Amino acid sequence: MIEIKDLLGRFKELLSNEDYKKEAVRDTLKNILNLDIEKEKITIEKNSILLDINPVYKNEVFIKKDIILTSIFEKLGKKNMEIK
Repeated sequence: MIEIKDLLGRFKELLSNEDYKKEAVRDTLKNILNLDIEKEKITIEKNSILLDINPVYKNEVFIKKDIILTSIFEKLGKKNMEIK
């Protein structure tokens, strides 16, 4: 029988993993574009990164999209994310 603490531990790993992904995106944008975004404005859904930021900054992100994604892939070890 699985103990409750083991079951809740699995959920904790999932939540911390999501925070880790957001922090990796945030650090990458800060390093490459010198753009500091709050974690609340970053959403990751179905391997897509959604940014709730000013359209001017979004243009900068799209111009350097390849560099940003490469850096995120190196940090997270994922190869199938995209920025929206």
